[in-house]
Amino acid sequence: MSRMIFVNLPVRDLERSKAFYEAIGFRNEPKFSNDAAAMMVLSDTISVMLLTHPFYATFTRKPIADASNSSQVLLCISCDSPAEVDRITEAAGAAGGKIDVSQEDQTKGGPMYGRDFEDPDGHQWAPMWMDPEFAAKGAHPVDQAAA
Repeated sequence: MSRMIFVNLPVRDLERSKAFYEAIGFRNEPKFSNDAAAMMVLSDTISVMLLTHPFYATFTRKPIADASNSSQVLLCISCDSPAEVDRITEAAGAAGGKIDVSQEDQTKGGPMYGRDFEDPDGHQWAPMWMDPEFAAKGAHPVDQAAA
């Protein structure tokens, strides 16, 4: 069985957050959704669990960070093309998110193309495409003579 990842995000308005994630290409899984949580499926192995603040608080004793004012995690989504990066980012903006929020411009060519956005609660996502030839070599290719 493949390992799965479930990213749990605290949200203030569950319906607004569900609509946002559906607008950028996630699918709601009703079997694991109710008035306190919604499972939003990105792929067969990756889902985002949107949890209302009161429900999220049952899983931790730590205070819930305000993602609009602090950063705890950056979530990166791989994309098949620069056009897909743009599509997801523009959909996020149209659905009420903030787009192109980072300080570094990653759209200037080269082996990687990325943009970013924040969801309505301030969680930062970064759709990213990497040139397949660059990915095959890696950022720091092993020197064949040293191997």
